[in-house]
Amino acid sequence: MADKITNRCRDMGLQMTPQRLIIAEVLGASTDHPDVEELHQRATARNPEITVAQVYHTVKLFEEAGILEKLEFGDGRARYEDADRAHHDHLIDMNTGEVIEFVDPEIEALQEKIAEKLGYRLKDHKLELYGVPLNRRRQ
Repeated sequence: MADKITNRCRDMGLQMTPQRLIIAEVLGASTDHPDVEELHQRATARNPEITVAQVYHTVKLFEEAGILEKLEFGDGRARYEDADRAHHDHLIDMNTGEVIEFVDPEIEALQEKIAEKLGYRLKDHKLELYGVPLNRRRQ
């Protein structure tokens, strides 16, 4: 799975320096939605000479190439995920910033129905839900 981003970069003819290769591998191995600082921390664990500027430049290059998707959840941090992932929506915990991915067939069908009702065929969409955990105390 971690080679998926690296292979797409190479297939697109992007020059893969050793630093970019490590950043691509770190991105491919990520199961969360890391920001540049988190990516830098993970990449420098493998090569301490990678600079935060190299990470910024690399994610921008990958985003422009359509390899990464930039996500902004209103917390001032741009986060990234593989643009070639299966469709999913996001629930953002407003207390912790945790991002939970989910797919709900009922929501997908409702979105299609709404678009059709308004005279459109849905081509793409993004759904972000923002919430706080329910306070469930045992009584």
